[in-house]
Amino acid sequence: IFQSSVPVFKKGEIMENIKVDVIIPAYHPGKEFATLIKRLEKQSVPIHRIIVMNTEESMWNKEWEKLSDVMEIHHLAKSEFDHGGTRAQAAELSDADVMIFMTQDAMPADRELLAELLKALEQDENIAAAYARQLPNAECSFVERYTRAFNYPDRSVVKTKKDMDQYGIKTFFCSNVCAAYKKDIYQKQGGFVRRTIFNEDMIYAGGLIQAGYGIAYAAEAKVIHSHNYNCMQQFHRNFDLGVSQAEHPEIFEGVPSEGEGMRLVKKTLSHLVRSEKIWLIPGFVMQCAGKYAGYLAGKNFRRLPKKFVLWCTMSPNYWK
Repeated sequence: IFQSSVPVFKKGEIMENIKVDVIIPAYHPGKEFATLIKRLEKQSVPIHRIIVMNTEESMWNKEWEKLSDVMEIHHLAKSEFDHGGTRAQAAELSDADVMIFMTQDAMPADRELLAELLKALEQDENIAAAYARQLPNAECSFVERYTRAFNYPDRSVVKTKKDMDQYGIKTFFCSNVCAAYKKDIYQKQGGFVRRTIFNEDMIYAGGLIQAGYGIAYAAEAKVIHSHNYNCMQQFHRNFDLGVSQAEHPEIFEGVPSEGEGMRLVKKTLSHLVRSEKIWLIPGFVMQCAGKYAGYLAGKNFRRLPKKFVLWCTMSPNYWK
């Protein structure tokens, strides 16, 4: 039975009394990184520190350090990077009450991104994490726009263990593209797994759900973030997703992903027909095939030859 600790958050006081750090893993960041920092500087909630975990110092532009007085940079070698371990290392550097993890290509849609994430955490002391809504960027394809709307609807929700029958594996969904975590609960739960190929956010979120905590989806907290992956990119990405689930049966065993995937496929096909864009269906079907083939191969990676695994993965350093 979940036993709550003394709450750090009190309603109505969160904006003034809570210390917030933003943590950003970076790798060869481009001009979008400067835009991200500038938008963070304009947030309505003051940021205590922006902690950047940069992979390969040679790819870092020192001019970016002038963009914020609260930004600090920690460099690491590419061989040292790990999706979970690097974020866990950053969390150890933070002394904030709330840690907000972002990716370098996630752009705050307005000045209230952090405020809305904090409001979501404030709803209940048992809510341990909150993640933002992801909106499509200007280059986003028609199909990906629908996928974004499916995965990130305009209605907020709090998911707990009792919602497993309704949401299935989506109960564990939480994206480090932009997500906030209460530091005290993070430490109590042991934080992000130290070594993982991918999916560190859902692994941690799954543990939260199992421990009796809640995860909030904050639809009013918005970032602009989307990708137009081709069929092979979908294959590689979903291979790593399958590997992460296979390596963590304590979280994912007995909670299949295929049902939610099929629901998205059916909804998207119906949307394409209703929108009179049936010429997009063959490409969409190919992408779905790539996703499922990659996922299935990843779930069964232990049966595959090492050379084939290295061809399938998008994270070859993980296997060294």
